[in-house]
Amino acid sequence: MIGYILKRLGLALLVALAVSAITFFLLRLSGDVALAIAGEGAQKEDLDLIRKTYGLDRPLVVQYVDWLWQTLQGNFGTSLYFKTDVSRLVLDKLPTTIILGFTALGFALLISIPLGVLAAVYANSWIDRLALAIAVVGQALPNFFFALILVMVFSITLRWLPVSGSGTWLHFIMPTIALGYYVAPAFMRLIRAGMIEVLSADYIRTARAKGLPTHKVIFKHALRNAVVPVVALTAVQLGFLLGGSVVIETIFALDGLGYLAYQSITYKDFPVMQIIVLLLSILYVLLTLASDIANAWLDPRIRVA
Repeated sequence: MIGYILKRLGLALLVALAVSAITFFLLRLSGDVALAIAGEGAQKEDLDLIRKTYGLDRPLVVQYVDWLWQTLQGNFGTSLYFKTDVSRLVLDKLPTTIILGFTALGFALLISIPLGVLAAVYANSWIDRLALAIAVVGQALPNFFFALILVMVFSITLRWLPVSGSGTWLHFIMPTIALGYYVAPAFMRLIRAGMIEVLSADYIRTARAKGLPTHKVIFKHALRNAVVPVVALTAVQLGFLLGGSVVIETIFALDGLGYLAYQSITYKDFPVMQIIVLLLSILYVLLTLASDIANAWLDPRIRVA
């Protein structure tokens, strides 16, 4: 088990390193950092001076190695637009994104597990078709469009919920629903498929033959084994929720990493963009690593393989 964990950890570090390099080069190719610092209309002499001062006249590989070394030492640089330390800026916004990610994941599991179980128990019935229809709509409907519908209904028409901001728990209700509903169909289909397979197993038929109540057969024996694959998907979807909250946070003006990423892209704040992408990629890799370890612990066949 320790060897498996070390192998997966080494692979995770390589992935994070590759993401940091790709992000660094793509951001540098997308615009001129010196121009972003000096502003539009800057003279050529000013741009040359800025490039020399910040080392932007050096080869990109040298710049990347220097940036990576500074990052490993905890020096993330200074924001070009906000004029503050990048690490402090990112850490101030991170809790909002984490809260949104976990609440959206909880909402997705809250609606997907009952729907998946009902769809499997009443397979090929109208309940099954209704659950599948809800899943199809959730995956086909863009989350930004669904978010706008929620705003129109609950903020503008009914005036129940605030449109934007992150001051109270009420501000997180619509973003949680919009983001969680988008990932719920994947959980629902996986649970439905797992439950249908488990319900046809021999030990389930034996449990029913012994006269166990239906709810015990479903929830204590069938669901317990059907949710094992959900562990891996949960970690992956949580990483997706943390990294994919840019649109939702921008629509609802939540003061999190997603909205900060949008502002950084708008103002070409390269140091902030670089750290946000690196941080979210590391979180995603660590969550995937945690799911691999959990699956290996739950299923010894994975460790053997």
